[in-house]
Amino acid sequence: MNVFLWTVQAVLAAMFALAGVMKSAQPKEELIGRLPWVADFSQATVRFVGVVEFAAALGLILPAATGIAPVLTPLAATGLVVVMVLAAITHARRKEPGAIAFNAVLLVLAALVAWGRFGPYSF
Repeated sequence: MNVFLWTVQAVLAAMFALAGVMKSAQPKEELIGRLPWVADFSQATVRFVGVVEFAAALGLILPAATGIAPVLTPLAATGLVVVMVLAAITHARRKEPGAIAFNAVLLVLAALVAWGRFGPYSF
């Protein structure tokens, strides 16, 4: 199970790191084509979401890998669960069921990591 959790953590970290860098580094106008929801939010909010996603990606890997404050790993996963709930709400308001399904998958994976790292497979 530990190897499975590390694999899920790595996949989530890669996805959220890439998404976070994209949202925090590109202007809102360039993102609207790929991420239509950004039209509903300010540039600052979109960048904030990107920074949060990138920080969570780091939190999924670095504390556990270095052994420095490993409790931050399940906390980062829990934070991503919250981000995915908020993302699903946003997509529900915009009537985007495909995006809600994608958010649900990421939410379940992040919840699995949080459960595993807080519980039976903590460091």
